[in-house]
Amino acid sequence: MEKIILVLHGSPRSEANKVSFLIPLLAKTLNKSFQDIKLSFLQFGSPSLEEVLEEVIKEEPSKVIIHPFFLTKGQHVSLDIPQIIKSYEERYPKIKFFYTPPLGIHPKMAEIVKERIEESLGFTGEKIERLSMEIIEREVDLKFNKIWERELVKRVIHATADPEYKDTMYFHPEAISKAVKALKESKDLLVDVEMVKAGINKKLLGPSKVLCYLSEVEDSETTRSEKAIALALEREKNLGLIAIGNSPTALIKTVEILNLRKEKEIVVIGMPVGFVKALEAKILLSQQDIPFITNFSPKGGSSATVAIINGLLKIKEGVF
Repeated sequence: MEKIILVLHGSPRSEANKVSFLIPLLAKTLNKSFQDIKLSFLQFGSPSLEEVLEEVIKEEPSKVIIHPFFLTKGQHVSLDIPQIIKSYEERYPKIKFFYTPPLGIHPKMAEIVKERIEESLGFTGEKIERLSMEIIEREVDLKFNKIWERELVKRVIHATADPEYKDTMYFHPEAISKAVKALKESKDLLVDVEMVKAGINKKLLGPSKVLCYLSEVEDSETTRSEKAIALALEREKNLGLIAIGNSPTALIKTVEILNLRKEKEIVVIGMPVGFVKALEAKILLSQQDIPFITNFSPKGGSSATVAIINGLLKIKEGVF
């Protein structure tokens, strides 16, 4: 059994010692249980390093790893903490004690300083988005070689705060080029729910219209979204994109109708969310000869769908 102890200096100001948030962050990063990671303080804060060591030793660990949560090797790191550890090594020779270097100077420190400077200067929406994209690019292993696919996945991760999309997003090879072409030609967008419609950047949209037929239909034997999509596809003649962010049955109906028409120019963004039929609908979409953007997961929804649409609009306008 292995235990990890973080040693912080501690502050007379009690608010400054409230750092328990470090435990779940480290537990997830190190793939450890919360109970295997402890916080301790040298001064002012509680519990002390000695108190935590006494508590941990009662569990009879084979290893105790002690990390000084300090920037550099000052007196505490070089003398005080090692003396405490030495006394426990002498008392408990069967336990192996490991003492790590302090945080030290790391390249990421400069990036953190940059973030703090930008925070102090105040953030516009544009700055927040740019900084968020930089963080995603730096911290998420994006596996997409094509630049525009990469940008769209970043936007979805930004909108959802969910890095899992890097592993589940899937693009038909012609989807982005055909979607941008349709937008440049002022083709209209059909969406399944008003929330998707509300989130689309109207300044970048240009003369294209965003259509939602949900208010046009009443309850029926099928879902309202499915019926609304069918009605819209019957009436509308200038569609370039169809975006489904909520209803799996609407996506299935879209695939069915486009196949019957042998339609291969309308791009389908299929991102419905849910545990019933959502993943199945996306897999069905991916098996068609239809230009599509989707993700192989029950996750999705309006935010992810809107992120893709607004990303395509930015590509169209050349504002990335």
